[in-house]
Amino acid sequence: MVGLRDDGMHLLDAEMITLSFGDALEISPIEASAGRGSALRIEGADEGIPVGADNLVMRALDLVGVHADVVITKAIPPGGGLGGGSADAAAILRWAGYTDHVAAGKLGADIPFCMVGGRARVTGIGEVIEPLPFVEQTVTLLTPPFGCNTAAVYRAWDDLGGPVGDNGNDLEAAAVVVEPRLAQWRDKLGEATGEQPRLAGSGSTWFVEGSFAQRGLTVAKATPSLP
Repeated sequence: MVGLRDDGMHLLDAEMITLSFGDALEISPIEASAGRGSALRIEGADEGIPVGADNLVMRALDLVGVHADVVITKAIPPGGGLGGGSADAAAILRWAGYTDHVAAGKLGADIPFCMVGGRARVTGIGEVIEPLPFVEQTVTLLTPPFGCNTAAVYRAWDDLGGPVGDNGNDLEAAAVVVEPRLAQWRDKLGEATGEQPRLAGSGSTWFVEGSFAQRGLTVAKATPSLP
């Protein structure tokens, strides 16, 4: 985090990578003659995810002016800070051939990067993507059985005076204030791996570098940019 714009939007400076797992989307365009709008169904999620007009996928369809039936089979935990909803919206934009990162960034800060993938430095409010050379990486993730509210974490970061994280993520302290249970899950991953966990995005997922295949942990590899 590097500050605020005059309109209150937070300015980012982050390194992002894509990982070797994700949601699956089935997209079926709706003919104009059908006389109805888009519909979204989500499968595989442990908790209900809103499927109305505020869902990022529905907003992405609205942005490109296309109606479709979309079925999402979830693999990315909702509320985990792994950009699952953003990646789903980016998939819609790529499917529609949409390439405007500035407009996409207004939907969500992670969406422009998810349209490109790979490894990149992300600045602005998420719309400035600077590709970086691909580096082979393996990470181990632990996602608690609860999510973090992104807006609440950003508000807490503001209220705390914009602290600089000493572990690579300025939002860690704010996330733990919003959701104190995060600390015990951080410690659980640290004890299981012997490494210092880092928070993914605004939480709730913690990760360490390296492969530690144990029950309850997810091992994933970095993947190159999207074709």
